[in-house]
Amino acid sequence: MRQLILASRNAGKILEFKRMLEESASDIEVLSLLDFPEFPDVEETGTTLQENSRLKAVQITELTGKPCLADDSGIFIDALGGDPGIYSARWSGVHGDDLANNAKVLRQIHELEVSGPVTRSAQFRCVVALSFPSTHPRSGEVHFESGEMRGEIIDTPRGDHGFGYDPIFVPDGYTQTSAQLRAQEKDRISHRGQAMRKILPVLIAAL
Repeated sequence: MRQLILASRNAGKILEFKRMLEESASDIEVLSLLDFPEFPDVEETGTTLQENSRLKAVQITELTGKPCLADDSGIFIDALGGDPGIYSARWSGVHGDDLANNAKVLRQIHELEVSGPVTRSAQFRCVVALSFPSTHPRSGEVHFESGEMRGEIIDTPRGDHGFGYDPIFVPDGYTQTSAQLRAQEKDRISHRGQAMRKILPVLIAAL
């Protein structure tokens, strides 16, 4: 069976990626960094989503000798000048603390609103990177795809699905938050879903 490594320990991301891959490539065995607890976390020192996704994909390919798919995602809030952006997962100071990250974003928006109304528009963005081991014909290459989902930030978190900022983000054209949408609907419109659909043909052909 063909194998692919997902360069993530985020359970929510892993679930989304596996769900989307199984729909089109059920013959690919998908492993994640949860299957390699001995591996160190990849330090995200890049200044863009693309740089960080490349860092993760290349380093995990080197460690495993397997093709690797990595992503870097973030929410870019217009009223905050594009923040949290690439720092979304650690915006509160603790990596992966969704409740604290959401609370900080809402607090920052409320502080701005003291001086008057502000726009609550925001965009989720994702860049996925696919890297290949030294034994592969495409060794040394990294293939990128991206996606974006536009919407707005609400005051009160809603929904038990999803992760990250999903409970406070309502996609354009919807009244539900990302955390209230059915998994298949979120995959259809999400930034990560868009990027995955673009990279799947490359991934399936290359593995």
